[in-house]
Amino acid sequence: MKGRIFKNKEGKRRRGVHLIPNILTTGNLFSGLASVVFVFHGRFEAAAIAILIAMVFDVLDGTSARLTDSTSAFGVEYDSLSDLISFGLAPGFLIYAWALESPGMMLGAAVMFAYVACGALRLARFNVMGSSGDNRCFTGLPIPAAAGFIATFYIFDKHIGQLSEAVLPYVAIGLSLLMSFLMVSTVKYRSVKQLKFQGHHHFMYLVWAVLILVSVMAYPQLMLFMICLGYAASGLLEKGWSIVKAPRRRGMMANSPPSYSDSKE
Repeated sequence: MKGRIFKNKEGKRRRGVHLIPNILTTGNLFSGLASVVFVFHGRFEAAAIAILIAMVFDVLDGTSARLTDSTSAFGVEYDSLSDLISFGLAPGFLIYAWALESPGMMLGAAVMFAYVACGALRLARFNVMGSSGDNRCFTGLPIPAAAGFIATFYIFDKHIGQLSEAVLPYVAIGLSLLMSFLMVSTVKYRSVKQLKFQGHHHFMYLVWAVLILVSVMAYPQLMLFMICLGYAASGLLEKGWSIVKAPRRRGMMANSPPSYSDSKE
């Protein structure tokens, strides 16, 4: 009898643990829908902040699922649907209502559709390749990073950049299409959770983390945008560097003397 009671309590505890990531995913979904509502009311900065909050929930739900070993097929699908709302639809509406209406209804709508469609394709490809791909890298820019770039770009422009109304639509079109292309590209992006830190440099890593945190707190409008911009550019820079190094590596291999190994008869 006591064993049965213990098993029932353990089962309830496990169900509660499995529920935590889904609750956090619901917070992600709620933040994305709140961003859409803010856009409809013309509160663009609140919409951008809601997207950033959705990113926090997205990080927390994945982290909690891994720490509690509570990943499930349902959680993966629910997370992808929430991501499409928070990081596809919400930033698409934000960039359209803020900067893409003036070039023309059809052009702005086409750019918004391209961004949302590429985000959906990115999520679908991630779900298919997730179990068989390289966990150390993402293929294509992750959709939360693309959404974070758009959200922080709006905050940066409002407080620092302040582009003119004649220039803003074309810059927004270029950046939106660039984010769309990067999401469906084959450019590799490092996964932050897979980074390996050298043990004897832990103190310096801590110092850099503190400096970055202080910089974000002091200049959030600038530093958040620079972080998102840096991550979006990192894959392109690493891809370019690998292309530059490839001919040199092939030349070194061609000029190296052949190696012979002893064989036993």
